[in-house]
Amino acid sequence: MSTLVVVGVQWGDEGKGKIVHLLGHQADWVVRYQGGNNAGHTVIFDNKHFVLHLIPSGILQPGTQCLIGNGVVVDPEALHEEVRFLEKRNVHVRGRLHVSDAAHVILAYHRYLDCLREDRAGGGKIGTTRRGIGPAYSDKVGRNGIRIADYLNPSVFRPLLERNLREKAPLLKRFGSLSKIRRDVLKSYPALKRFLQPLVTDGPHLVYRAMEKRKKILFESAQGTMLDVDFGTYPYVTSSNPVAGGVCIGSGLAPNRLDEVLGVVKAYTTRVGEGPFPTELKDSLGEALRRRGMEYGATTGRPRRCGWFDAVAVRSAVRINGCQWLALTKLDVLEGTHPLRIAVAYRVGNKRLKEFPNDRQMQAEAEPVYEEMPGFHGSIRGMKRYAQLPANARAYVRRLEQLVGAPFAMISLGRSREETIILDSKFPWKP
Repeated sequence: MSTLVVVGVQWGDEGKGKIVHLLGHQADWVVRYQGGNNAGHTVIFDNKHFVLHLIPSGILQPGTQCLIGNGVVVDPEALHEEVRFLEKRNVHVRGRLHVSDAAHVILAYHRYLDCLREDRAGGGKIGTTRRGIGPAYSDKVGRNGIRIADYLNPSVFRPLLERNLREKAPLLKRFGSLSKIRRDVLKSYPALKRFLQPLVTDGPHLVYRAMEKRKKILFESAQGTMLDVDFGTYPYVTSSNPVAGGVCIGSGLAPNRLDEVLGVVKAYTTRVGEGPFPTELKDSLGEALRRRGMEYGATTGRPRRCGWFDAVAVRSAVRINGCQWLALTKLDVLEGTHPLRIAVAYRVGNKRLKEFPNDRQMQAEAEPVYEEMPGFHGSIRGMKRYAQLPANARAYVRRLEQLVGAPFAMISLGRSREETIILDSKFPWKP
């Protein structure tokens, strides 16, 4: 029996999908515990390119069972489309995908409200995917949400829908009459209800049963620690808790059953959307990193903002998550970059900060204090052993370990699972 959380320790897009896919063949279960279809995990499997938004990456491993936990907000239409996408590509989903009946649903009006909030925010917009994630979580916290168990019971669902439409009517009027919005919600309801019914289960009980049978469970986060609603750059965050602590709330796993935490981190930093980004590069080098790293959102296609490695932010995330191990991704993107810079502290006015501040003004004004290291040349793609890496690349990796306070278990040098160097033989989920 073993449990592992794979969590992003930056602003998302760290390469978690590839790492989950790499380790997933060892897992009996892969569980998503938060977020919604605003995530985009890119995986290469059988030389095919997959982008998964809601379904755990473990679905690509034959025989692995997958659970969408109660902490996820589920758009039934998006889930149906994703299942159809996988089945068209000969991925067997039925009987392997399970959805917690306590997960909340995203409906058409949540998407409308998301668009409305972003449009009204103007210069203060968050930069959401406009997929209804925030409004669905707002309903959940405000005790107005509709859970999947409710959605599947028409005698419960219909009155809840009418109540919510009435309450939100003043905000929704720009999208049409209530009867039109009601039709938007209900037009596919019978088909989606039939689709969901065989997938739905008691999620926490399923996790408990798997633990009792001594199964190996991998928990897959979406987004990253610096987007966590409590620990991220608030208010420029997601609406859930991607941190390892969110596993227990979002899946029903007992806190004393969590064994290992693997943090995934890029060799540089990226961010999608608005919000503070102390090490952002707004010059030609930032553009070069975006181009070489193909830094465009897997969900929206938006260009990612790129910058130097931020050891202050990552060290904070490693501590919050209790990471015993790290996976370093996209080291190959830094080929030929000289010098390499690492933010080791911030300067705000005459203050030098070694910890990530919660004050939003300080986050916006923080100037990175950099440490420079020589870059490395030549292609490192395809290297299988750590000793093959150029000396300067190895020095960079070891310095990152020292600064963030956790060892690297592996280094990813490409999207395919074969393009990975395994570093630490003590890592219990060694591929």
